[in-house]
Amino acid sequence: MRGRKKGRGCDGKRKKTYGTKRSEAAMAMRPCDATSHHHHHTTTSSSSFPMAAAAAAGSGGSDRGMLRSARVAVIGAGAAGLAAARELRREGHAAVVFERAGDVGGTWIYEEAREGGHSSMYASLRTNLPREVMGFLDFPFVATPGSSSVDARRFPRHEEVLRYIQEFARRFDLYGLVRFRTEVTAVVVTTSTRWLVRWRSTTSTSGEQEQEEEEEFDAVVVCNGHYTEPRVADIPGVDSWPGKQMHSHSYRVPEPFRDEVVVIIGAKNSGGDISREIAGVAKEVHMVNRASPASTCERLPGYHNLWLRSMVERAEPDGSVVFRDGSSVRAHVILHCTGYKYSFPFLLLQQQLQLLQVDDNRIHPLYKHVFVPQVAPNLAFIGLPFKVIPFPLVELQSCWVAAALSGRIRLPSEEEMMEEVGARYSELQAMGWPQRHTHCLKHNQFDYDDWLAEQCGHGGVEEWRKAMYDAASNKKVQCPETYREEWDDHHLLEQAYNDFQTYINPPATHY
Repeated sequence: MRGRKKGRGCDGKRKKTYGTKRSEAAMAMRPCDATSHHHHHTTTSSSSFPMAAAAAAGSGGSDRGMLRSARVAVIGAGAAGLAAARELRREGHAAVVFERAGDVGGTWIYEEAREGGHSSMYASLRTNLPREVMGFLDFPFVATPGSSSVDARRFPRHEEVLRYIQEFARRFDLYGLVRFRTEVTAVVVTTSTRWLVRWRSTTSTSGEQEQEEEEEFDAVVVCNGHYTEPRVADIPGVDSWPGKQMHSHSYRVPEPFRDEVVVIIGAKNSGGDISREIAGVAKEVHMVNRASPASTCERLPGYHNLWLRSMVERAEPDGSVVFRDGSSVRAHVILHCTGYKYSFPFLLLQQQLQLLQVDDNRIHPLYKHVFVPQVAPNLAFIGLPFKVIPFPLVELQSCWVAAALSGRIRLPSEEEMMEEVGARYSELQAMGWPQRHTHCLKHNQFDYDDWLAEQCGHGGVEEWRKAMYDAASNKKVQCPETYREEWDDHHLLEQAYNDFQTYINPPATHY
């Protein structure tokens, strides 16, 4: 596999090899077993804990006779927040999920573009990974006969992903844990194990806000996503450039760009898709790739008005945008498809214990991208890594957090965690990796997943899923126009659907 060392985890230590077979505990909680599953997962009282404690003690990680049950604030009800809520409840904790929108789904909730909007979905967006890869490990993302699917394709539109997330919330009875239209305004640490959460709710879609309220929790799990605060390229002279600048966060449909000359900064997933879509109506589209040689100026096959260019050198007051090769175009719009910044406006930690800082998109210090060492495990972040398959990753992170809060898993000491953070930074520096890519797991996400799975006693990410991810990634590079419609991983599909039979009821009848 690309970027992975066989038999070693993300900490460099030798690890167990996991196949596709799930543990007996996971099998016993499969979604298709609706009755027993619902009963098991809606139990939150401490009275049920001795049995869980005995089972956990027998499986390793703690010699305590009784595990802790915590009251936990979960911020966000997207895929990460819902996974966290489910795993916290499975471990015996009481989770309260705060969500500022009116439904679950997070970034997958489409909304019309407006200033201050939270969604980054554009109308035509389709996934860049096959649905079989994307899904949670024990809740397959499949379009079965008779299901409520709105797009049965392997690379479906965003509406289908939202449907899947909402179905996940219904299947695991998570809606009752969520306080909708409730925005967290501040998280204040009072002690390492007590947290004051301030929040306000809106009474209706009109946006009328009520007074702030506050509530105490034993722990806080942050799941607010990282697709809200745009990151833009630094272009010399752009302040005096007369055209329009925008970020892909605000892009929805191509029509406003009809007959215009558009420069798109970024040639990755969103940049490539949006460039091709806008080319259908624009006069010219110039897609900029920072990594391209300075001399790059090539028209893409199949298009008369779409060029791949080198990075922008500067913008001029006359409306020109100058590229690194010295050529220029008079552009109406610069559209930044340049990613996002991590943002936690509700965290009021720096003023007190200097716990956390965000510098050039590095969140410091975080042990394994999750725990703040000084107050671990009582402040945790779920879903920060990027260039990953997000749903399985947040499921495993959530399992780890829930077990650490109960005491079933014991974390290293604060000093040991800080040492690991420092060693990670040194490793990235030696590789020449920029600081803003600290949480990028492009080359080692499966080592990380497997390490998490081993901590939790979990079955881990299946080998077919890893191979299918690599195949889809390679196909996207080779065939950017057609990779969503043409694929040659049928042998992996067969393995996937064989595994899915454990969880699908009725069984799927197609690959």
